Amino acid sequence: MSDTLTDRILARVADARTALERTPAPRKARRRGPAPLGSAAAEVEHSREAASLRRVFQDLGISYRRYRSQTREPVKPELRDAAYRFRADPSLTSLVAVAAYLDDMDLLS
Repeated sequence: MSDTLTDRILARVADARTALERTPAPRKARRRGPAPLGSAAAEVEHSREAASLRRVFQDLGISYRRYRSQTREPVKPELRDAAYRFRADPSLTSLVAVAAYLDDMDLLS
């Protein structure tokens, strides 16, 4: 079965989200009282999604830096631009764009 790059990145984001949900919140961030309702719940959901995307982005960065330390190649300008776009507007689309460069270098496994 051949998964698309987007499917593989979605799976990584889902794994990151699961890992983040298992990690206890810092003492200050723990909520007291009922679960948030309405827009507050949507904001929490958006925050979790953004944290999951950032976690995968950081993991991709670790892989790329490891690759660069071994090959001594300079940073690819296209990849740098894609990373800047992700940081400016974290989304699945911008994350997949970053991952596409790493996939071309065979760094995603």
